[in-house]
Formats: sequence, C-alpha cells, structure tokens
Amino acid sequence: MACVTERTFPTRFVPIHTLQGPGCDFRHTRLPAGTPKRSPYTRCPMPQTLAAPAHSELIIKKSRFIGCVQPMADRASAQAAVDALWKQHPGAAHICWALLAGGQSAAVDDGEPGGTAGRPMLDVLRHQDLEGVLATVVRYFGGVKLGAGGLVRAYTDTIAQALLTAPKVTLQRMALLQCQVPYALEGLLRREIEAAGAELVDVQHGTLVTLQLRLPQTQAAPFVQRINDHGQGRVGWTDPEA
Repeated sequence: MACVTERTFPTRFVPIHTLQGPGCDFRHTRLPAGTPKRSPYTRCPMPQTLAAPAHSELIIKKSRFIGCVQPMADRASAQAAVDALWKQHPGAAHICWALLAGGQSAAVDDGEPGGTAGRPMLDVLRHQDLEGVLATVVRYFGGVKLGAGGLVRAYTDTIAQALLTAPKVTLQRMALLQCQVPYALEGLLRREIEAAGAELVDVQHGTLVTLQLRLPQTQAAPFVQRINDHGQGRVGWTDPEA
C-alpha cells in the first residue's frame, strides 16, 4: 500500500526499544515555521535493521555462493567490509553487494552481468523494509554458467536465506525540534520535555532561550500544540538545521 505523506519534521531512526540511544541517520526534512496544523509524521511501515550478522551458503551448479547480511552505518563502512572480504576470499570470482543505510543505497555487480547481482540483492533488502543493512555474496565459480535468470535467482536466494535467520530490530522515527522562548518559560518547557520523555539535545541562552529536543515523531505535533497553548504566542519554532 502506498505511503501517505504529510508535513514532516527533521527525522532520524533509532531502535524502538532504545529511543534515546544512537541510531542510523535516515532522512532529514525541514521544520515548518509556526505550529503544524496536521499530523507531522509519514504513515509508512516502520523499517527494521539487524541486531547481528547472519550468514547463508548455497551450492548451485557447482558454484558456491556465500551470503552475509549485517548492520552497516554508511557506504564507507560497507566498502571497508567488502575489502575485508576480499582478504578472506582472495580466490573468489566475484564479491557482489548491496547497501541501504542513512538514505544511501548501492548495488554492485562486481563483474557479473549488469543487473544480475547487486540490484536483486538490493531489492530483497527493500522488500523487507530494512535500513542500515549491508548484504554481500561471495561467489566461487564452479565452471558452469548460470545465465542471467539463474544469476538473479542465485543472488536473490542467497540473501533471502541469510535474512531468514537474521535477528531484526524495529526502528522508530524520531523528530528534531527547536524553539525559542523567553526566560520565564524555560522552566515550564524543561518540565514538558521531561514529562514527554524527550531528549534535550542543546540549550543556548541569549536574548531568548533556544532549546533543541528529540522525541518520537508521532508525539511531535501534540507536543508542539501543547507548548504553544502554554506559551500563548510567546514560543517561536525555528529550523534546527539552519
């Protein structure tokens, strides 16, 4: 079912059972000025990441396919992991890989016919709503060509098999908010932040007090409305990324 997108705040994803812990940067959107009149979140299935690596191995017409899926933060880390695989498997014919992490994606065929390895692996990750995951397949050629369709099935099945045993963790979309208030409202705002279970990211004292906070995106619009009601026109919402 297609996602219905409404007005959004800057977001990131974190494991749902550790909402205040570190997570994978996924997508950032700008904070709208003023009070949002509609729900600020995107109604889409919550993505998942992996809690630990998982492996698989298939033998197809004498070719050996060694698969691995693992948590991965970004493309640089993924490339380092692939380089390490080459050191472990110097005799491999191909090491193909796919990545979904931090808003980035990659699909590498590594010498296999175009679109027969990296892209099918990436499609498996997307189909399972995964984020922050690297999929790799090491292939030792067995002397029998599989053809384009056979290669697509081999790489798809190798990653799908690894994901069957991979421990998954649901991710929670988080919103980053920033507001400016007079000093008289700082105490009230701090109490509201604590009561909401939000993370106070930064506080700056100038002519006004600027507070930056992070909380689950589903709670963002009600929180903003509640603060505006208390502030009676004295709360200004600003872009935290400006």
